[in-house]
Amino acid sequence: MEVLLANPRGFCAGVVRAVEIVEQALELYGPPVYVLHQIVHNPKVVRDLEQRGVVFMEDLDTIPTGALTIFSAHGVGRRVARAARERGLDTVDATCPLVSKVHLQARKYSREGRELILIGHRRHVEVQGTLGQLEGPARVVATPEEVDALEVAAPDRLAYVTQTTLSLDDTREVVAALKRRFPTIRGPDLSGICYATQNRQNAVRQLAGEVDLLLVVGARNSSNCTRLREVGERHGLAAHLVESPAEVRPPWLRGAERIGVTSGASTPEVLVDRVLHRLRGLGAARVRELAGEPETTSFRIPIAEIREAHSPARK
Repeated sequence: MEVLLANPRGFCAGVVRAVEIVEQALELYGPPVYVLHQIVHNPKVVRDLEQRGVVFMEDLDTIPTGALTIFSAHGVGRRVARAARERGLDTVDATCPLVSKVHLQARKYSREGRELILIGHRRHVEVQGTLGQLEGPARVVATPEEVDALEVAAPDRLAYVTQTTLSLDDTREVVAALKRRFPTIRGPDLSGICYATQNRQNAVRQLAGEVDLLLVVGARNSSNCTRLREVGERHGLAAHLVESPAEVRPPWLRGAERIGVTSGASTPEVLVDRVLHRLRGLGAARVRELAGEPETTSFRIPIAEIREAHSPARK
């Protein structure tokens, strides 16, 4: 067996920035540092930070008054941010800048008096954060069928934005359905899907014609990892999402001459290395990394904001 490694894969700039913000806060202030929601959707990243004194909370009200609190990379609604200030929490916003861009787009359309259609998965924390940016009405859709069933107050005053981690193929279908039904709808082009999501999905498409099986390394609660598996399946591959090497099942490999391996934007490379070690133990004789789209994007770490947020001078 030969293993072909997708390129690019793994951490994106938004994840690097979010994790670095937490690490800088730990270095400056020591534990505990509180994070609202998982900083990124990966169990290993979360466990490693928990071992260093980070406390992940799902409910803002359970965070002690005055505690240093970081908002996750997925973003939060404006009411959540306001409630944190009212409770005296010292906050640092680790929202991915590309998610913040969607927030700005959504607020702009809302200020124009447009009813917003958010293309995404209703329960995903990023979608909840985007909905929380709005004062006006909004609807969430994930499929063309849901577009067909939409009931809106003013069909000529609509706009849409997208969750950043969607499948490009699925999003194109939903946007096309919206434009067919509501020809005057406003919205950004598909660059609203983040660069890392696009690049990783393109890399899977490149793999698809060369491998018999696709393994996506990442968390099951990660939207972008799930979309990578779906892209593989859409291109006719048997595709599996695995969180650890132990989840790789030998029967999957029977008859496979080439195995494609990729990972989501929140997956640390050490997990990919462990899966490769497992595959070598199951008979993989060679690992080859494909050429891919170079990624040079980086986001500023807000060091000054972190220092200011919880400094003794503010007390």
